[in-house]
Amino acid sequence: MAFIKRNKNQPQGVYAFIDSQNLNLGVQKMGWKMDWRKFRQFLASEYGVTKAYMFIGYIVENEKLYEQIHEAGYLVVLKPTVDTSKPLNPSTEPAKPTDDPDVARKSQVKGNIDAELVLWAVKEMPHYSKAVIVSGDGDFYCLAEYLLQQGKLAKLLTPNWQYSTLLKPFDQYIVRLDQKRQQLQYRTFHRKKPAQ
Repeated sequence: MAFIKRNKNQPQGVYAFIDSQNLNLGVQKMGWKMDWRKFRQFLASEYGVTKAYMFIGYIVENEKLYEQIHEAGYLVVLKPTVDTSKPLNPSTEPAKPTDDPDVARKSQVKGNIDAELVLWAVKEMPHYSKAVIVSGDGDFYCLAEYLLQQGKLAKLLTPNWQYSTLLKPFDQYIVRLDQKRQQLQYRTFHRKKPAQ
């Protein structure tokens, strides 16, 4: 009978639950873009993440993006979105167009994924030994607290130093991703044109 030797530093069955909008906007606010492949590898190598759930508001035009994220190793959980610039009731008269930028209605898509992320983290709890939550949103205080009570909180990864003060009680679990920029940043490489 053969025994499989496990790395004691990387617990088995660690799941990550990622608030994609909070992460994406948080790193962009600091002036860079996340390389999703590098981030998935980082989660695996640093925290032993075996499954990474990416929670995203669904927009039809972004189908290719969702496929790319899935191909990078994420389990994509899509939430229906609502365009708040359009009337919810079709019989409601739409706003009249105007040239005044202060009066013109802006298209704003809402797809808050907080409830889905919490639901999946709790629903999947029997299947993982530890959880990594990726968000700086204070709405996840109750989830972090519950995971901690259950002995299942591995880390809270925040996009930058501007995370919610509600998460301060978990400081010993917080890792700021802005401090990992060199490791996780998306880079485009341009070939130099040959001298003529």
